[in-house]
Amino acid sequence: MTTFLLLFACLFVTTGEEPPAAAATGPAAPEPQLKTIIQRHLGRPYVWGASGLKSFDCSGFVWRVMTDNGVLIKRTTAKKFYMSLPKVSEAERSQFGTVVFFSNLKHCGIVNDRFTFYHSQTSKGTNLSSFDSFWKPKVYGYRAMPGHASKN
Repeated sequence: MTTFLLLFACLFVTTGEEPPAAAATGPAAPEPQLKTIIQRHLGRPYVWGASGLKSFDCSGFVWRVMTDNGVLIKRTTAKKFYMSLPKVSEAERSQFGTVVFFSNLKHCGIVNDRFTFYHSQTSKGTNLSSFDSFWKPKVYGYRAMPGHASKN
């Protein structure tokens, strides 16, 4: 195993290419399983820097859902998630499981459908919110959740 990692590191250094984002992923969960994972963590209080199981901040909630979905990715901030996750097409933005980013990359959540998204909010904890007049103008962008392909 050590030899493989050393060889991989040498390949990375000599080619100058970054490994693909998919390299940090695991198997995809079917949509019903992903919904179950999300719903298991709803109703928990917001705590800055927390990633579960009893409390979450926004990126901790997204990270926990990905981890429980079999995606092996480092716990990080919303901004770093945005920089490291794969881009999505215009059509994929409103699909279940897409990661949505807000407020100049200071907040993130998971799209449920074109009207709602899951996130951890300071005033309400983990919940399902609407893309209403408060949230919609704050949308910064969207990224794919590794290992998850929506069938919507």
